[in-house]
Amino acid sequence: MMVAMRVAYTLEQCWGAVPGGTAVAALRVAEAMEEHDDIRLIGVAGRHPHLPPDPWMPDIPVAHLPLAAPWLYQTWLRFGWPKVERATGPVDVAHATGLIPCPTDAPLVVTLHDVAFLHDPSHFSKHGVRTFLASLEHIKRHAAMVLCSSQATLDDVAFAGIGVDRLRLVPLGVEMSRVTDEEMVRVRASYGLPERYLLFVGTVEPRKNLRGLAAAVAQLDEPLPLIVAGADGWGDIDVQADLRAEIDMRFLGFVPSEDLNPLYAGAEVFCYPSEREGYGLPVLEAMAQGVPVVTSVGTATEETAGSAAVLVQPMDPSDIARGITEAMSRRAELSAKGIARATKRSWRTTAALTAQVYRELA
Repeated sequence: MMVAMRVAYTLEQCWGAVPGGTAVAALRVAEAMEEHDDIRLIGVAGRHPHLPPDPWMPDIPVAHLPLAAPWLYQTWLRFGWPKVERATGPVDVAHATGLIPCPTDAPLVVTLHDVAFLHDPSHFSKHGVRTFLASLEHIKRHAAMVLCSSQATLDDVAFAGIGVDRLRLVPLGVEMSRVTDEEMVRVRASYGLPERYLLFVGTVEPRKNLRGLAAAVAQLDEPLPLIVAGADGWGDIDVQADLRAEIDMRFLGFVPSEDLNPLYAGAEVFCYPSEREGYGLPVLEAMAQGVPVVTSVGTATEETAGSAAVLVQPMDPSDIARGITEAMSRRAELSAKGIARATKRSWRTTAALTAQVYRELA
């Protein structure tokens, strides 16, 4: 009888205030990993007084360490304690699914979605930058393998000093379930949405370039309402109050998973002119719903979108406006290209590439 490889799999971000894309990716890969009978994932998180909200509830067993974030992350970085084995027992591989590497006696795999903090530290809090830099140094010293979700991130990580022999390209996937007209009607009514709208999905923080997007929408001949779905991140300005004065801009906050795809599907254009991303999962999610996409040239989102989106200069609101207008005029073409592009990216493939790394190390 085959004995399954035991993999400690960190999921602390599921309990975070803003779980974000790292939690989405970790949970979807864990679900897809169930196809691999020779691998057994054991979730690792700190000790919390409550379960994470429903969208972030892991489907795999979770073993708990005595501390929770932010103290857990700091003790991991400063003291190398507690090791994941304290919760899981002996493992063959440990996988840190976010930027913070976990102490372990096993070969360590780390997923790095981006190292944007190296390019423009002003897009992050000072504490965040300190933590990210310390994490990167630990990864350089201790990671047996680093998984990068885009070639752009892989190139950045290699330039930061991690040898290419320790890097693997593991693109993210997307779920291809299309929504019904009834679901779109339900979501439009639930959130009081207009019949036609532009959409942005992502954490509200400086590098997402919402100011540039709002300025672009204001320049349109027909400035449709801009709907922003996503949790508040951080920043020293009241973005919502500032931008609402310029255009019809509506902030929905966090949108649960059952409402997100209908929200995408009902949009005229998905606008994602972020200044820097590690992958740009919302771009792929929008394409899977047949929505025309406008995103940034020269970034990882261009890599994710391929030729299935209109590419714009993110620092030029006039060019973003040009891109939105072009996307509207090419709606049928971009919808077909986007669906075809998204169909090629699956969480099954992401899990298979990840499993291949586990086997290589174990």
